[in-house]
Amino acid sequence: MAILSADAGYLTQHARCGSSSITNNEWSAIMHVFKRFLASCLLTVTAFTGVASAAEPELSVQLWSVKDDLTEDFKGTLESLADMGFDAVEFAGNFGPYADNPAGLKAYLADIGLEASGAHVGFDQLSDDKLYQTIAFYQALGADYLVVPWDGRATKPEQVGELAAQLNEVAGKLAPYGLLTGYHNHAPEFDAYKGSTFWDFIASNTDDRVIMQLDAGWATVAGKDAAAYIRKYPGRTLATHIKAGLPEGTTGKKTILGQDVADWAAVVTAASEVGGTQWLVVEQEEYPEGMTPLQSVEASVDGLREIMANM
Repeated sequence: MAILSADAGYLTQHARCGSSSITNNEWSAIMHVFKRFLASCLLTVTAFTGVASAAEPELSVQLWSVKDDLTEDFKGTLESLADMGFDAVEFAGNFGPYADNPAGLKAYLADIGLEASGAHVGFDQLSDDKLYQTIAFYQALGADYLVVPWDGRATKPEQVGELAAQLNEVAGKLAPYGLLTGYHNHAPEFDAYKGSTFWDFIASNTDDRVIMQLDAGWATVAGKDAAAYIRKYPGRTLATHIKAGLPEGTTGKKTILGQDVADWAAVVTAASEVGGTQWLVVEQEEYPEGMTPLQSVEASVDGLREIMANM
């Protein structure tokens, strides 16, 4: 997929279909459909074998990382991220001047070499009274993965079952439209529950089509092996959050990928070989002293690329 993405600019300029050139937006649409097809094939293979085939994930960035910059200068911030070489962005509720024009936003992203890898979407936007409006918006934007970023029920013994049931219900409603839902963890989801953890309970009580968007940074903070958790649930980590998280008491390290404590080579390998990961989503929630959010994101993605180049 990364090779296809790298060749997109060349093919856009030189490919011909009959006598007409393929435009940037047409190429983006072709690639989007192709990726959706590959993802559906992967889920089918995983369902029968329990093992996801290896693939090279592409790089996205969670826009919460630069939320203030995005508010101040929406387009400038996205263009800065594009200049860093990201393939996509994961939205977190801020659509700038395109709040009522998802198709326009998709076209703008294509023009600067990006696409929408997915979005963080709360259950409030997936409720019956808003569901079809949400579906229409994200279909027009081209974002297939609608992941719930947090829910207080996830760490409450008397309510976590209700959360799992709602994820299954939403997954069923989204499926006919080619969309997937999922859940994203913080550290408390790894607290002990019923002989394992709340995260394990959610994974074990939801359909295989529900994405378990592991935030490897929070797993590290919780003292867990992120790579082992990816391998535990084959094909369910379609979008993995790659974030530097430092357990309490850590000294001499920074919240920058490659300067932290996590074994990112093991995480990326597990994501590629077993997790079915289409997107490695870089996220930055802490900014080392003297660094802006954009500088921190750039340092982290550069660190991740260096790790991946040496694998």
